[in-house]
Amino acid sequence: MYLASAWKDFEVIDCSDGEKLERWGKYILLRPDPQVIWNTKKQDRAWRNLNAHYHRSTKGGGEWEFFSLPEEWTIGYDLAIGKRLIFHLKPFKFKHTGLFPEQAVNWDWFSQLIRNKKDKNPERKIKVLNLFAYTGGATLAAAAAGAEVTHVDASKGMVAWARENAISSGLSDAKIRWLVDDCVKFVAREKRRGNHYDAVIMDPPSYGRGPKGEIWKIEDCVYSLICDCADLLTDNPLFFLVNSYTTGLQPAVLSYMLNTSLRRFNGKVEADEAGLPVKATGLVLPCGASGRFVGE
Repeated sequence: MYLASAWKDFEVIDCSDGEKLERWGKYILLRPDPQVIWNTKKQDRAWRNLNAHYHRSTKGGGEWEFFSLPEEWTIGYDLAIGKRLIFHLKPFKFKHTGLFPEQAVNWDWFSQLIRNKKDKNPERKIKVLNLFAYTGGATLAAAAAGAEVTHVDASKGMVAWARENAISSGLSDAKIRWLVDDCVKFVAREKRRGNHYDAVIMDPPSYGRGPKGEIWKIEDCVYSLICDCADLLTDNPLFFLVNSYTTGLQPAVLSYMLNTSLRRFNGKVEADEAGLPVKATGLVLPCGASGRFVGE
């Protein structure tokens, strides 16, 4: 399992009865998690000292109940390469805070790959394409390691949020292209332009809409997008990362898609679940899956 165990400003304190108890900096949040199907004793006192609680509705969606939580706050993450990233957080609809902390294990993985390549050849440019880039965690990690990043997301608000995170992380002068665009259409245009990248990161949603109402359904669209992105890779790509939070896209499925779409490149594919350690039990909360390709 890819375990995001290096956090200091975040932790899963406990999880039980469909909910996970988390510490984000100094604030305690309780949010639903459909994978928490067990019902264990809620002994940690943090269960009774919440700053906010997201209640899921039986009709779908839900709403926050606030006790003492600011509208916005920040936390930091120290990359394995020695760079610190700063993230602005705020509670918004659909229970999110603006960050998926389990992805830190991938940030460390590919930022080290980039740094190692740059150490061998400091003058070499490493171009990374980050699709469905959200609030920029992967973008910042790649840029901090020295890559030139193209950050693409269909939401103008998410791209603005990512830029705030970059500024706070001391990356305002980093070589990052910030694009509000439909990812599928952008990749198609890049193919026609003949542009190429050394690495691709994608974190596709299960379902979504582009800026002009384009419908994205992961089961129908993700493999063709991976194949199109393979056409954007340089002859000796550095890495390719695909994340999934969709039930049907388990590690073996991600591995199969990467192996078949990237078979013309020399390298290795692996895939596994991503997870976060749970303080109360010493066990691991599963948080989706990641498929990784590393070039030779």
